Amino acid sequence: MREVEVDRFVPAPPPAVERLLSPERLVEAEGSFTVREVRTDGDATLVAAGRAGVELLFRFEPVDDGLVYEQLEGPLAELTTRVTYAPENEGTRLTARSTVAVRGPGVLDRLAAWKRRGELRRALADIAASA
Repeated sequence: MREVEVDRFVPAPPPAVERLLSPERLVEAEGSFTVREVRTDGDATLVAAGRAGVELLFRFEPVDDGLVYEQLEGPLAELTTRVTYAPENEGTRLTARSTVAVRGPGVLDRLAAWKRRGELRRALADIAASA
């Protein structure tokens, strides 16, 4: 299991950034999968996504300063992510932290973490560009 973290300064106030943090937006902004379906489950949002024969199901839950989501179904043994925002100077600091693990040899966790870091960077860049 590996943990990755990326952050980015966004020159927009926290309320503007918060409005951009939807489950569908995050999945699409990561750039690996296309959202297929979105439904609610109590306070949580379930997002089905996929691409080229790979299907995933994510569960998103709001937290005071962002969103937490995990893969419920999919190819990884574990994928949990927390995206948070906090005021900083005249803008907002976005931070994304993920824990990722594959099914199989532990050495593959390093590759999964590298790929995950790229997805998180793309997501934060997309949000920053839209703020």
